[in-house]
Amino acid sequence: MPPATRSSRRPGRSPANSRPWDDPTLAAVVLVRGPEGLLAERAVDGVVRLARERDPDVERVDLEGADYTPGQLVVATSPSLFGEAKVVVLRGTEAGNEGLVADVESYVGAPDPESTVVVVHAGGQRGKRMLDAIIASGAPVLECDAITKDADKVQFVGAEFRAARRRVDAAAVRALVDALGNDLRELASACAQLVADTTGTITESMVDRYYGGRVEATGFKVADAAVAGDAGGAVALLRHALATGADPVPIVAALALRLRTLARVAAIRGGSVTARELGLQDWQVRNANRDLARWTPEGLATAITAVAQADAEVKGAGRDPVYAVEKAVLTIARSRRG
Repeated sequence: MPPATRSSRRPGRSPANSRPWDDPTLAAVVLVRGPEGLLAERAVDGVVRLARERDPDVERVDLEGADYTPGQLVVATSPSLFGEAKVVVLRGTEAGNEGLVADVESYVGAPDPESTVVVVHAGGQRGKRMLDAIIASGAPVLECDAITKDADKVQFVGAEFRAARRRVDAAAVRALVDALGNDLRELASACAQLVADTTGTITESMVDRYYGGRVEATGFKVADAAVAGDAGGAVALLRHALATGADPVPIVAALALRLRTLARVAAIRGGSVTARELGLQDWQVRNANRDLARWTPEGLATAITAVAQADAEVKGAGRDPVYAVEKAVLTIARSRRG
């Protein structure tokens, strides 16, 4: 699937030559940096695609930072027998040695105008001198920041389907993020599979058909049932999640996130802050307002206290994490006004 959504630039930390991962450009040296591996791969592919649009016969050479030996970059960028242009992709430079750093620094000072060298760095302080030299040279920097926020994952999924020219329901996007949002690569693969295997608008029922078991195994489904006051359903989903390998810690985290959203929206209703100030999406506010009709401030406080206790117990303060999370689920469900 082609590149879809733009990563945000890092305010205050990005150089002037920084650009989103999905806005590649050709240059003698291009730096692809950031921890999101899928986006880094797409950024590299974008540079290679541009090089081949300019010259279909361009030769691609891949080097690995962990296995790098001094002089490899010079050899890789040397003119070939038939004089084809080259794209040299130097991956994993964060694991490279001093020889790699020295070679890249030297190359940046006098690059081959007929070649494009793509330096891929997953982040961290190793190789900082090399990165500083590349950035100071004015080379383009394609940013591949990690996508961790829930809203950014929703945006990513929506953009994947737009790139594939497919319509998708908001509920379907939500279901996919709930099911597979911990792994961006898996999330992208699921989008591609749904595009290939279905027709028309992608709906929540389609997502459930393909990934329903995964959706049910997440803490978000457990939290939704508990907040809705469905004690039996919430416990059943919880036991299914645990039986299929889910860990109590992220389930408690999902419960806490759901209750914090209710508390935040309750604050908005009190007029003290706005949704934008709290970083909430419109759909989150709508859903929480619907749920709050059945919650009292006292009930919400009881539920939040129960989850805080469960959080401590599943992280070592208690002897039975499974019992702790099940107790919290029941307390949440029973704290809702009937």
